[in-house]
Amino acid sequence: MNKDNFVLIMAGGVGSRFWPVSRIEHPKQFIDFFGVGKTLIQSTYDRFLKICPPENIFVVTNEIYTDLVRKQLPGLSENQILAEPIMRNTAPCIAYGSMKIAEINPNATIIVAPSDHTIANLDSFIASVEEAIVAARENDCLITLGIKPSRPDTSYGYIQFMDNTLPGDDRIHKVKLITEKPNLDLAKSFVQSGDFLWNAGIFIWSVNAISDAFSTHLPEMYDIFHLGASSYNTSDEKDFIANAYTQCTNISIDLGIMEKADNVYVLPTDFGWSDLGTWASVYDMADKDYVGNAVMPSEQVMMFNSSNCMVNVPEDKLVILQGLHDYIVVESNNTLLICPRTEEQSVKQIVADVKSNFGIKFI
Repeated sequence: MNKDNFVLIMAGGVGSRFWPVSRIEHPKQFIDFFGVGKTLIQSTYDRFLKICPPENIFVVTNEIYTDLVRKQLPGLSENQILAEPIMRNTAPCIAYGSMKIAEINPNATIIVAPSDHTIANLDSFIASVEEAIVAARENDCLITLGIKPSRPDTSYGYIQFMDNTLPGDDRIHKVKLITEKPNLDLAKSFVQSGDFLWNAGIFIWSVNAISDAFSTHLPEMYDIFHLGASSYNTSDEKDFIANAYTQCTNISIDLGIMEKADNVYVLPTDFGWSDLGTWASVYDMADKDYVGNAVMPSEQVMMFNSSNCMVNVPEDKLVILQGLHDYIVVESNNTLLICPRTEEQSVKQIVADVKSNFGIKFI
């Protein structure tokens, strides 16, 4: 196992689309959605143990979740948990993690990954990441993993790739365009074209390549975090970061760097990926009965003349559904949500409305 391989797991999101199961105080990355005995962040951590030593795995999260990280990943040292004082999107957390790792190992190659994705084919995933690590180490480039689309999905960003490939690896293509979530007609044209991939938000690069990218495309952010070089991995780090984050703009790594840099490449992959972004993605992955109902748990849920429903309720609750088709039924934390599956994208707005009417009591 290569000691120069490092992983930065991003685990600071609130997962509002999974409300009411996912709450601000206990978001989706800390939940075991499928009853497998591991939460999403635990599965992510275990996945990367096959790629780098455990001491090279770092988790960046909001400071309100550090206790949850410690509890669920007891193998991490305090120095491996990066606490963000405020939410500032993915560019600041990647700048922080990358520069901290650079002080530990200036020859590091870093894999950046969200904490809440699921991977069906682990062997294929590891092979793809290791291929990208070699390419990133040998070339001055930023590599992202693209997922071959199986449908015109409007909930994902897309990556358009060119015929040009990296020297020595004709599977890794130069990126032509990275775009945000499209409307349905545009998503259909993307998939039909054959040169678009879903954006998985998984990145591989050397510390030198990402440092140069920040210096070029987000110079103010680079300067903010570069000033802390002598503070990283010391007792001064927390105070430095508390001050640094107040100076950072709220911007994603895609918008800040990946859409601007001219040395971005993508490796097309197909390893059974899901970003588990909505209840629909849980429904797609869950076991279903012969009429398409996905019920978790199922011991005390009775379905009559009902089909294609996503049901997630407490184990001790008796639930009877009669004549319900294509619905999401979720109960947690003294809150019941009943929503047509076709309208699940409205859940995030519903959460905002609940907060407006009732404060954070139910959020």
